[in-house]
Amino acid sequence: MNDRAIPVVPAALTGLGGWRGHLIALGFVAFAILALFFADLRSMVSIWWTASTFGHCLFIPLLIGWLVQQRLPGLRQLQPVAWAPGLLWLAAGAIAWLLGAAAGVAMVRHGALVVMLQGATIALLGPAVARALLFPLFYAFFMVPFGEEIVPPLQLLTARIALLLLDLSGVPAHMEGIFITTPTGYFEVAEACSGAKFLIAMTAYGALVCNVCFRGWQRRILFMGGALTLSVLANGVRAYATILVAHLTTVDAAVGFDHVVYGWVFFAIIMVVVMAAAWPFFDRKPGDSWFDPRALQGAVRPSHAGGVAGAALALIVAAPLWLSVTAATADPLPPVLILPEVPGWSRAADRPAYPWKARFDGADHFATGRYRNGRGQVVDLTIATYARQDEGRELVGFAQGAADPDSPWVWSSPAPAPDDARGEQITAPGPVVRHVVSVYRVGNGAPTGSKPRVKIETMAARLLGRDQRAVAILVSAEEEEGRPADAAIAAFLANMGDVRVLADRAVGSR
Repeated sequence: MNDRAIPVVPAALTGLGGWRGHLIALGFVAFAILALFFADLRSMVSIWWTASTFGHCLFIPLLIGWLVQQRLPGLRQLQPVAWAPGLLWLAAGAIAWLLGAAAGVAMVRHGALVVMLQGATIALLGPAVARALLFPLFYAFFMVPFGEEIVPPLQLLTARIALLLLDLSGVPAHMEGIFITTPTGYFEVAEACSGAKFLIAMTAYGALVCNVCFRGWQRRILFMGGALTLSVLANGVRAYATILVAHLTTVDAAVGFDHVVYGWVFFAIIMVVVMAAAWPFFDRKPGDSWFDPRALQGAVRPSHAGGVAGAALALIVAAPLWLSVTAATADPLPPVLILPEVPGWSRAADRPAYPWKARFDGADHFATGRYRNGRGQVVDLTIATYARQDEGRELVGFAQGAADPDSPWVWSSPAPAPDDARGEQITAPGPVVRHVVSVYRVGNGAPTGSKPRVKIETMAARLLGRDQRAVAILVSAEEEEGRPADAAIAAFLANMGDVRVLADRAVGSR
Protein backbone atom coordinates (compact mmCIF):
# COMPACT_ATOMS: atom_id res chain seq x y z
CA MET A 1 0.00 0.00 0.00
CA ASN A 2 1.20 3.52 -0.73
CA ASP A 3 2.89 4.90 2.40
CA ARG A 4 0.91 8.11 1.99
CA ALA A 5 -2.48 6.42 2.04
CA ILE A 6 -4.65 7.51 4.96
CA PRO A 7 -5.85 4.67 7.22
CA VAL A 8 -9.07 4.71 9.21
CA VAL A 9 -8.12 6.15 12.59
CA PRO A 10 -10.29 7.75 15.26
CA ALA A 11 -9.93 11.50 15.41
CA ALA A 12 -12.01 13.66 17.73
CA LEU A 13 -13.54 16.66 16.07
CA THR A 14 -12.38 18.88 18.93
CA GLY A 15 -9.10 17.15 19.70
CA LEU A 16 -5.53 18.02 18.84
CA GLY A 17 -5.37 15.69 15.84
CA GLY A 18 -5.94 16.38 12.16
CA TRP A 19 -9.48 17.64 12.52
CA ARG A 20 -8.51 20.84 14.35
CA GLY A 21 -6.05 22.07 11.75
CA HIS A 22 -8.31 21.24 8.82
CA LEU A 23 -11.34 22.88 10.42
CA ILE A 24 -9.30 26.02 11.15
CA ALA A 25 -8.18 26.16 7.49
CA LEU A 26 -11.76 25.58 6.31
CA GLY A 27 -13.05 28.27 8.66
CA PHE A 28 -10.50 30.75 7.34
CA VAL A 29 -11.37 30.10 3.68
CA ALA A 30 -15.12 30.08 4.39
CA PHE A 31 -14.80 33.41 6.21
CA ALA A 32 -12.90 34.85 3.22
CA ILE A 33 -15.65 33.68 0.84
CA LEU A 34 -18.42 35.17 2.96
CA ALA A 35 -16.51 38.42 3.44
CA LEU A 36 -15.61 38.85 -0.23
CA PHE A 37 -19.14 38.08 -1.40
CA PHE A 38 -20.88 39.64 1.59
CA ALA A 39 -23.20 41.67 -0.64
CA ASP A 40 -24.62 38.46 -2.09
CA LEU A 41 -24.87 36.88 1.37
CA ARG A 42 -26.71 39.92 2.67
CA SER A 43 -29.13 40.02 -0.28
CA MET A 44 -29.85 36.30 0.13
CA VAL A 45 -30.59 36.62 3.85
CA SER A 46 -32.67 39.74 3.15
CA ILE A 47 -34.83 37.72 0.76
CA TRP A 48 -35.29 35.03 3.44
CA TRP A 49 -36.41 37.63 5.93
CA THR A 50 -38.64 39.82 3.75
CA ALA A 51 -40.16 37.44 1.16
CA SER A 52 -42.71 35.04 2.62
CA THR A 53 -42.06 32.65 -0.28
CA PHE A 54 -38.59 31.98 1.09
CA GLY A 55 -39.21 32.24 4.81
CA HIS A 56 -38.47 28.52 5.16
CA CYS A 57 -34.87 29.19 4.09
CA LEU A 58 -34.22 30.66 7.53
CA PHE A 59 -34.40 27.12 8.93
CA ILE A 60 -32.10 25.49 6.37
CA PRO A 61 -28.80 26.40 8.13
CA LEU A 62 -30.20 24.95 11.37
CA LEU A 63 -31.28 21.78 9.58
CA ILE A 64 -27.83 21.43 8.00
CA GLY A 65 -26.27 21.72 11.46
CA TRP A 66 -28.65 19.01 12.71
CA LEU A 67 -27.81 16.75 9.76
CA VAL A 68 -24.08 17.13 10.46
CA GLN A 69 -24.65 16.46 14.17
CA GLN A 70 -26.45 13.23 13.28
CA ARG A 71 -23.34 12.10 11.41
CA LEU A 72 -20.76 12.95 14.11
CA PRO A 73 -20.24 9.36 15.35
CA GLY A 74 -19.21 8.27 11.86
CA LEU A 75 -17.22 11.46 11.14
CA ARG A 76 -15.09 10.85 14.25
CA GLN A 77 -13.84 7.68 12.58
CA LEU A 78 -12.64 9.53 9.46
CA GLN A 79 -9.38 11.39 8.98
CA PRO A 80 -9.64 14.67 7.04
CA VAL A 81 -7.10 15.42 4.30
CA ALA A 82 -6.43 18.37 2.04
CA TRP A 83 -7.42 17.29 -1.47
CA ALA A 84 -6.48 19.51 -4.40
CA PRO A 85 -9.06 18.05 -6.86
CA GLY A 86 -11.74 19.52 -4.62
CA LEU A 87 -10.65 22.93 -5.86
CA LEU A 88 -12.33 22.10 -9.18
CA TRP A 89 -15.74 22.43 -7.53
CA LEU A 90 -14.70 25.67 -5.87
CA ALA A 91 -13.48 26.96 -9.25
CA ALA A 92 -16.84 25.99 -10.79
CA GLY A 93 -18.52 28.10 -8.13
CA ALA A 94 -16.23 31.07 -8.82
CA ILE A 95 -16.94 30.84 -12.55
CA ALA A 96 -20.68 30.54 -11.89
CA TRP A 97 -20.53 33.66 -9.72
CA LEU A 98 -18.67 35.49 -12.48
CA LEU A 99 -21.34 34.52 -15.02
CA GLY A 100 -24.18 35.37 -12.66
CA ALA A 101 -22.68 38.75 -11.80
CA ALA A 102 -22.06 39.55 -15.46
CA ALA A 103 -25.61 38.58 -16.42
CA GLY A 104 -27.16 40.23 -13.37
CA VAL A 105 -28.83 37.03 -12.13
CA ALA A 106 -28.93 37.02 -8.33
CA MET A 107 -30.05 33.40 -8.10
CA VAL A 108 -26.91 32.24 -9.94
CA ARG A 109 -24.68 34.34 -7.66
CA HIS A 110 -26.39 32.95 -4.57
CA GLY A 111 -26.04 29.40 -5.85
CA ALA A 112 -22.40 30.03 -6.71
CA LEU A 113 -21.76 31.18 -3.14
CA VAL A 114 -23.04 27.82 -1.89
CA VAL A 115 -20.93 25.94 -4.47
CA MET A 116 -17.78 27.80 -3.38
CA LEU A 117 -18.40 26.86 0.26
CA GLN A 118 -19.00 23.26 -0.78
CA GLY A 119 -15.79 23.28 -2.81
CA ALA A 120 -13.83 24.63 0.14
CA THR A 121 -15.22 21.82 2.31
CA ILE A 122 -14.30 19.15 -0.22
CA ALA A 123 -10.81 20.57 -0.82
CA LEU A 124 -9.87 21.04 2.85
CA LEU A 125 -11.56 18.00 4.42
CA GLY A 126 -11.12 15.49 1.62
CA PRO A 127 -13.33 13.14 -0.42
CA ALA A 128 -14.14 10.75 2.44
CA VAL A 129 -15.57 13.48 4.65
CA ALA A 130 -17.32 15.04 1.65
CA ARG A 131 -19.01 11.74 0.84
CA ALA A 132 -20.06 11.37 4.47
CA LEU A 133 -21.54 14.86 4.32
CA LEU A 134 -22.96 14.46 0.82
CA PHE A 135 -26.59 15.15 1.71
CA PRO A 136 -25.92 18.09 4.09
CA LEU A 137 -23.72 19.65 1.40
CA PHE A 138 -26.44 19.12 -1.20
CA TYR A 139 -29.14 20.40 1.13
CA ALA A 140 -27.30 23.73 1.33
CA PHE A 141 -28.69 24.49 -2.15
CA PHE A 142 -32.10 25.01 -0.50
CA MET A 143 -30.68 28.17 1.07
CA VAL A 144 -30.77 29.70 -2.43
CA PRO A 145 -34.02 31.61 -3.08
CA PHE A 146 -35.22 30.02 -6.29
CA GLY A 147 -38.54 29.25 -7.93
CA GLU A 148 -40.02 32.67 -8.71
CA GLU A 149 -40.10 31.63 -12.37
CA ILE A 150 -42.83 29.08 -11.66
CA VAL A 151 -45.25 31.69 -10.26
CA PRO A 152 -47.00 32.68 -13.56
CA PRO A 153 -47.64 29.10 -14.73
CA LEU A 154 -48.78 28.13 -11.23
CA GLN A 155 -51.19 31.09 -11.21
CA LEU A 156 -52.73 29.86 -14.47
CA LEU A 157 -52.82 26.23 -13.25
CA THR A 158 -54.45 27.21 -9.96
CA ALA A 159 -57.05 29.28 -11.82
CA ARG A 160 -57.84 26.36 -14.14
CA ILE A 161 -58.23 23.92 -11.22
CA ALA A 162 -60.52 26.35 -9.42
CA LEU A 163 -62.57 26.94 -12.58
CA LEU A 164 -62.97 23.19 -13.15
CA LEU A 165 -64.18 22.64 -9.59
CA LEU A 166 -66.56 25.61 -9.84
CA ASP A 167 -68.06 24.14 -13.01
CA LEU A 168 -68.49 20.78 -11.26
CA SER A 169 -70.19 22.59 -8.38
CA GLY A 170 -72.62 24.37 -10.70
CA VAL A 171 -71.22 27.84 -10.04
CA PRO A 172 -71.23 29.96 -13.24
CA ALA A 173 -67.66 31.16 -13.80
CA HIS A 174 -65.55 32.65 -16.56
CA MET A 175 -61.76 32.70 -16.67
CA GLU A 176 -59.58 35.29 -18.39
CA GLY A 177 -55.90 34.77 -17.67
CA ILE A 178 -55.53 34.60 -13.90
CA PHE A 179 -58.91 36.28 -13.27
CA ILE A 180 -62.12 34.38 -12.56
CA THR A 181 -65.52 36.08 -12.78
CA THR A 182 -68.59 34.69 -11.00
CA PRO A 183 -72.01 36.24 -10.25
CA THR A 184 -70.55 37.20 -6.86
CA GLY A 185 -67.50 39.11 -8.02
CA TYR A 186 -64.18 39.29 -9.80
CA PHE A 187 -61.36 37.16 -8.32
CA GLU A 188 -57.63 37.31 -9.00
CA VAL A 189 -55.31 34.37 -8.49
CA ALA A 190 -52.52 36.65 -7.30
CA GLU A 191 -48.84 35.71 -6.99
CA ALA A 192 -49.32 35.01 -3.29
CA CYS A 193 -52.16 32.62 -4.16
CA SER A 194 -50.25 30.72 -6.85
CA GLY A 195 -49.06 28.08 -4.38
CA ALA A 196 -45.42 28.69 -5.27
CA LYS A 197 -44.58 29.40 -1.63
CA PHE A 198 -45.87 26.03 -0.49
CA LEU A 199 -44.52 24.13 -3.49
CA ILE A 200 -41.00 25.49 -2.91
CA ALA A 201 -41.19 24.83 0.82
CA MET A 202 -42.57 21.35 0.19
CA THR A 203 -39.66 20.60 -2.13
CA ALA A 204 -37.19 21.45 0.65
CA TYR A 205 -39.20 19.53 3.24
CA GLY A 206 -39.69 16.55 0.94
CA ALA A 207 -35.96 16.30 0.21
CA LEU A 208 -35.27 16.22 3.94
CA VAL A 209 -37.86 13.50 4.52
CA CYS A 210 -36.50 11.46 1.59
CA ASN A 211 -33.05 11.41 3.20
CA VAL A 212 -34.09 10.91 6.80
CA CYS A 213 -36.94 8.42 6.36
CA PHE A 214 -36.20 6.45 3.18
CA ARG A 215 -33.32 4.35 1.89
CA GLY A 216 -34.61 3.27 -1.52
CA TRP A 217 -34.66 5.69 -4.45
CA GLN A 218 -37.96 4.35 -5.77
CA ARG A 219 -39.75 5.23 -2.54
CA ARG A 220 -38.04 8.62 -2.42
CA ILE A 221 -39.18 9.47 -5.95
CA LEU A 222 -42.75 8.34 -5.26
CA PHE A 223 -42.86 10.32 -2.03
CA MET A 224 -41.52 13.52 -3.61
CA GLY A 225 -43.80 13.25 -6.64
CA GLY A 226 -46.85 12.64 -4.47
CA ALA A 227 -46.01 15.48 -2.06
CA LEU A 228 -45.53 18.04 -4.83
CA THR A 229 -48.61 16.94 -6.76
CA LEU A 230 -50.73 17.12 -3.62
CA SER A 231 -49.43 20.63 -2.88
CA VAL A 232 -50.46 21.89 -6.32
CA LEU A 233 -53.88 20.24 -6.26
CA ALA A 234 -54.59 21.33 -2.70
CA ASN A 235 -53.78 24.94 -3.55
CA GLY A 236 -56.26 24.76 -6.43
CA VAL A 237 -58.87 23.41 -4.01
CA ARG A 238 -58.07 26.26 -1.59
CA ALA A 239 -58.66 28.84 -4.34
CA TYR A 240 -61.89 27.08 -5.33
CA ALA A 241 -63.08 26.98 -1.70
CA THR A 242 -62.42 30.70 -1.29
CA ILE A 243 -64.49 31.58 -4.37
CA LEU A 244 -67.23 29.13 -3.33
CA VAL A 245 -67.46 30.71 0.14
CA ALA A 246 -67.81 34.11 -1.55
CA HIS A 247 -70.54 32.73 -3.80
CA LEU A 248 -72.48 31.23 -0.89
CA THR A 249 -71.93 34.12 1.56
CA THR A 250 -70.07 37.38 0.90
CA VAL A 251 -66.73 38.44 -0.50
CA ASP A 252 -65.66 39.72 2.92
CA ALA A 253 -66.36 36.34 4.48
CA ALA A 254 -64.35 34.65 1.73
CA VAL A 255 -61.39 36.98 2.33
CA GLY A 256 -61.43 36.11 6.03
CA PHE A 257 -61.67 32.41 5.24
CA ASP A 258 -58.78 32.62 2.80
CA HIS A 259 -56.51 34.45 5.25
CA VAL A 260 -57.11 31.86 7.96
CA VAL A 261 -56.67 28.83 5.72
CA TYR A 262 -53.81 30.26 3.67
CA GLY A 263 -51.83 31.74 6.52
CA TRP A 264 -52.19 29.23 9.34
CA VAL A 265 -53.75 25.93 8.42
CA PHE A 266 -53.09 25.05 4.78
CA PHE A 267 -49.45 23.99 4.77
CA ALA A 268 -49.72 22.24 8.16
CA ILE A 269 -52.64 20.16 6.89
CA ILE A 270 -50.81 19.19 3.72
CA MET A 271 -47.70 18.18 5.69
CA VAL A 272 -49.78 16.05 8.06
CA VAL A 273 -51.58 14.35 5.15
CA VAL A 274 -48.31 13.69 3.31
CA MET A 275 -46.55 12.27 6.37
CA ALA A 276 -49.56 10.15 7.37
CA ALA A 277 -49.76 8.62 3.90
CA ALA A 278 -46.00 7.94 3.74
CA TRP A 279 -45.50 6.72 7.32
CA PRO A 280 -46.17 2.99 6.64
CA PHE A 281 -43.54 3.01 3.86
CA PHE A 282 -40.61 4.48 5.82
CA ASP A 283 -37.69 2.05 5.49
CA ARG A 284 -34.98 3.84 7.48
CA LYS A 285 -34.99 3.03 11.20
CA PRO A 286 -34.04 5.66 13.80
CA GLY A 287 -30.85 3.83 14.80
CA ASP A 288 -29.57 3.11 11.27
CA SER A 289 -26.10 4.44 10.47
CA TRP A 290 -25.81 7.16 7.83
CA PHE A 291 -22.68 5.73 6.22
CA ASP A 292 -19.92 3.14 6.70
CA PRO A 293 -16.69 4.99 7.65
CA ARG A 294 -14.41 2.12 6.55
CA ALA A 295 -16.06 2.01 3.13
CA LEU A 296 -15.54 5.74 2.65
CA GLN A 297 -12.00 6.37 3.83
CA GLY A 298 -10.05 4.57 1.10
CA ALA A 299 -6.54 5.51 -0.04
CA VAL A 300 -6.11 9.17 -0.95
CA ARG A 301 -2.91 11.04 -1.73
CA PRO A 302 -3.15 14.15 0.46
CA SER A 303 -2.15 17.62 -0.67
CA HIS A 304 -0.47 20.33 1.34
CA ALA A 305 -3.22 22.04 3.34
CA GLY A 306 -1.61 25.48 3.16
CA GLY A 307 -1.21 25.24 -0.61
CA VAL A 308 -4.82 24.15 -1.08
CA ALA A 309 -6.07 27.00 1.12
CA GLY A 310 -3.93 29.51 -0.79
CA ALA A 311 -5.18 28.23 -4.14
CA ALA A 312 -8.76 28.47 -2.88
CA LEU A 313 -8.25 32.12 -1.93
CA ALA A 314 -6.72 32.89 -5.32
CA LEU A 315 -9.70 31.36 -7.11
CA ILE A 316 -12.31 33.32 -5.21
CA VAL A 317 -10.47 36.61 -5.70
CA ALA A 318 -10.02 36.08 -9.45
CA ALA A 319 -13.75 36.23 -10.31
CA PRO A 320 -14.64 39.72 -9.01
CA LEU A 321 -11.23 41.02 -10.14
CA TRP A 322 -11.93 39.98 -13.74
CA LEU A 323 -15.35 41.62 -13.71
CA SER A 324 -13.90 44.85 -12.35
CA VAL A 325 -11.37 45.02 -15.18
CA THR A 326 -13.82 44.31 -18.01
CA ALA A 327 -16.54 46.58 -16.59
CA ALA A 328 -14.33 49.66 -16.77
CA THR A 329 -15.29 50.41 -20.38
CA ALA A 330 -18.77 51.72 -21.23
CA ASP A 331 -19.84 53.77 -24.23
CA PRO A 332 -21.75 56.96 -23.37
CA LEU A 333 -25.42 57.54 -24.11
CA PRO A 334 -26.81 60.67 -25.81
CA PRO A 335 -27.46 63.44 -23.27
CA VAL A 336 -31.20 63.42 -24.05
CA LEU A 337 -33.62 60.66 -25.06
CA ILE A 338 -36.09 61.95 -27.67
CA LEU A 339 -39.22 60.01 -28.63
CA PRO A 340 -39.51 59.38 -32.40
CA GLU A 341 -41.89 60.85 -34.94
CA VAL A 342 -43.95 57.99 -36.38
CA PRO A 343 -45.59 58.40 -39.81
CA GLY A 344 -49.39 58.47 -39.58
CA TRP A 345 -49.34 59.05 -35.83
CA SER A 346 -49.31 62.25 -33.78
CA ARG A 347 -48.58 62.85 -30.13
CA ALA A 348 -51.70 62.86 -27.94
CA ALA A 349 -52.18 64.71 -24.66
CA ASP A 350 -55.10 62.71 -23.25
CA ARG A 351 -54.60 60.31 -20.35
CA PRO A 352 -55.31 56.56 -20.22
CA ALA A 353 -58.42 55.23 -18.52
CA TYR A 354 -56.22 53.91 -15.70
CA PRO A 355 -52.75 55.36 -14.94
CA TRP A 356 -49.91 53.10 -16.08
CA LYS A 357 -46.14 53.44 -16.15
CA ALA A 358 -43.54 50.80 -16.94
CA ARG A 359 -40.80 50.29 -14.36
CA PHE A 360 -37.09 50.36 -15.14
CA ASP A 361 -35.13 51.07 -11.98
CA GLY A 362 -31.78 52.75 -12.48
CA ALA A 363 -32.34 53.61 -16.16
CA ASP A 364 -30.06 56.40 -17.37
CA HIS A 365 -32.84 57.75 -19.58
CA PHE A 366 -36.58 57.08 -19.49
CA ALA A 367 -39.22 58.55 -21.80
CA THR A 368 -42.87 57.80 -22.44
CA GLY A 369 -45.48 59.29 -24.74
CA ARG A 370 -48.95 58.67 -26.17
CA TYR A 371 -49.68 58.47 -29.92
CA ARG A 372 -52.94 58.58 -31.89
CA ASN A 373 -53.64 57.88 -35.59
CA GLY A 374 -56.41 58.95 -37.93
CA ARG A 375 -58.51 55.90 -37.16
CA GLY A 376 -58.65 56.78 -33.47
CA GLN A 377 -56.24 54.06 -32.40
CA VAL A 378 -54.13 55.00 -29.36
CA VAL A 379 -50.86 53.49 -28.11
CA ASP A 380 -48.32 54.35 -25.44
CA LEU A 381 -44.59 54.19 -26.26
CA THR A 382 -41.98 53.76 -23.50
CA ILE A 383 -38.21 53.74 -24.01
CA ALA A 384 -35.62 53.10 -21.28
CA THR A 385 -31.85 53.11 -21.89
CA TYR A 386 -28.81 52.04 -19.86
CA ALA A 387 -25.16 52.89 -20.51
CA ARG A 388 -24.31 49.70 -18.64
CA GLN A 389 -26.26 47.36 -16.43
CA ASP A 390 -25.37 46.58 -12.85
CA GLU A 391 -26.94 45.28 -9.66
CA GLY A 392 -30.25 47.09 -9.12
CA ARG A 393 -30.22 48.66 -12.59
CA GLU A 394 -30.98 45.92 -15.05
CA LEU A 395 -32.93 45.75 -18.30
CA VAL A 396 -34.86 42.67 -17.19
CA GLY A 397 -35.30 41.33 -13.70
CA PHE A 398 -37.68 41.20 -10.77
CA ALA A 399 -40.12 44.15 -10.77
CA GLN A 400 -38.73 45.49 -14.06
CA GLY A 401 -40.97 45.93 -17.09
CA ALA A 402 -44.65 46.37 -17.79
CA ALA A 403 -46.19 45.16 -14.52
CA ASP A 404 -44.74 47.05 -11.57
CA PRO A 405 -45.50 44.93 -8.45
CA ASP A 406 -45.80 48.14 -6.41
CA SER A 407 -48.64 49.35 -8.65
CA PRO A 408 -52.22 48.06 -9.09
CA TRP A 409 -51.25 46.47 -12.41
CA VAL A 410 -50.68 42.70 -12.41
CA TRP A 411 -49.59 40.24 -15.06
CA SER A 412 -52.53 38.14 -16.21
CA SER A 413 -51.52 36.17 -19.32
CA PRO A 414 -49.32 36.11 -22.43
CA ALA A 415 -50.45 38.24 -25.38
CA PRO A 416 -49.69 38.24 -29.14
CA ALA A 417 -46.38 39.78 -30.22
CA PRO A 418 -43.94 39.71 -33.16
CA ASP A 419 -41.29 36.99 -33.20
CA ASP A 420 -38.61 39.33 -31.87
CA ALA A 421 -40.75 40.70 -29.01
CA ARG A 422 -42.49 39.71 -25.80
CA GLY A 423 -46.26 40.07 -25.46
CA GLU A 424 -48.17 40.16 -22.20
CA GLN A 425 -51.54 41.18 -20.87
CA ILE A 426 -51.68 43.16 -17.64
CA THR A 427 -54.81 44.07 -15.70
CA ALA A 428 -55.79 46.82 -13.26
CA PRO A 429 -58.89 47.09 -11.04
CA GLY A 430 -62.07 47.67 -12.96
CA PRO A 431 -61.00 45.52 -14.69
CA VAL A 432 -58.90 47.53 -17.14
CA VAL A 433 -56.94 45.39 -19.61
CA ARG A 434 -53.76 46.53 -21.34
CA HIS A 435 -51.60 44.64 -23.83
CA VAL A 436 -47.86 45.34 -23.88
CA VAL A 437 -45.25 44.37 -26.49
CA SER A 438 -41.67 44.63 -25.21
CA VAL A 439 -38.48 44.61 -27.30
CA TYR A 440 -35.00 44.54 -25.74
CA ARG A 441 -31.59 45.08 -27.25
CA VAL A 442 -28.10 44.85 -25.73
CA GLY A 443 -25.15 46.36 -27.62
CA ASN A 444 -25.26 45.43 -31.29
CA GLY A 445 -27.28 42.28 -30.71
CA ALA A 446 -30.54 41.44 -32.41
CA PRO A 447 -33.80 42.77 -30.93
CA THR A 448 -35.46 40.16 -28.72
CA GLY A 449 -38.34 39.65 -26.36
CA SER A 450 -36.61 36.80 -24.53
CA LYS A 451 -35.47 37.70 -21.03
CA PRO A 452 -33.01 34.77 -20.84
CA ARG A 453 -31.45 35.93 -24.11
CA VAL A 454 -31.11 39.46 -22.70
CA LYS A 455 -29.28 38.01 -19.69
CA ILE A 456 -26.96 35.96 -21.92
CA GLU A 457 -26.13 38.94 -24.15
CA THR A 458 -25.57 41.14 -21.10
CA MET A 459 -23.25 38.52 -19.65
CA ALA A 460 -21.24 38.28 -22.88
CA ALA A 461 -20.93 42.07 -23.14
CA ARG A 462 -19.71 42.46 -19.56
CA LEU A 463 -17.33 39.50 -19.65
CA LEU A 464 -15.70 40.45 -22.95
CA GLY A 465 -15.81 44.25 -22.61
CA ARG A 466 -18.19 44.74 -25.55
CA ASP A 467 -20.72 47.52 -26.08
CA GLN A 468 -22.86 47.38 -22.94
CA ARG A 469 -25.48 49.95 -23.90
CA ALA A 470 -28.98 48.51 -23.59
CA VAL A 471 -32.50 49.65 -24.46
CA ALA A 472 -36.05 48.54 -23.76
CA ILE A 473 -38.87 49.62 -26.11
CA LEU A 474 -42.45 49.01 -24.96
CA VAL A 475 -45.54 49.59 -27.12
CA SER A 476 -48.84 49.18 -25.30
CA ALA A 477 -52.55 49.86 -25.69
CA GLU A 478 -55.70 49.52 -23.61
CA GLU A 479 -58.31 47.00 -24.65
CA GLU A 480 -61.44 48.99 -25.52
CA GLU A 481 -64.86 48.16 -26.92
CA GLY A 482 -64.50 47.99 -30.72
CA ARG A 483 -60.80 48.91 -30.57
CA PRO A 484 -58.66 45.84 -29.94
CA ALA A 485 -55.32 46.58 -28.31
CA ASP A 486 -53.46 44.11 -30.52
CA ALA A 487 -54.63 45.84 -33.73
CA ALA A 488 -53.48 49.25 -32.47
CA ILE A 489 -50.08 47.89 -31.44
CA ALA A 490 -49.60 46.08 -34.76
CA ALA A 491 -50.47 49.25 -36.73
CA PHE A 492 -48.03 51.35 -34.70
CA LEU A 493 -45.19 48.84 -35.08
CA ALA A 494 -45.78 48.66 -38.83
CA ASN A 495 -45.59 52.46 -39.18
CA MET A 496 -42.63 52.76 -36.80
CA GLY A 497 -40.41 50.69 -39.10
CA ASP A 498 -37.30 48.71 -38.16
CA VAL A 499 -37.02 48.61 -34.37
CA ARG A 500 -33.22 48.41 -34.72
CA VAL A 501 -33.14 51.96 -36.05
CA LEU A 502 -35.10 53.27 -33.08
CA ALA A 503 -32.92 51.27 -30.65
CA ASP A 504 -29.70 52.60 -32.24
CA ARG A 505 -30.90 56.19 -32.04
CA ALA A 506 -31.96 55.76 -28.42
CA VAL A 507 -28.50 54.62 -27.30
CA GLY A 508 -26.56 56.86 -29.72
CA SER A 509 -24.99 54.20 -31.90
CA ARG A 510 -26.19 55.95 -35.09
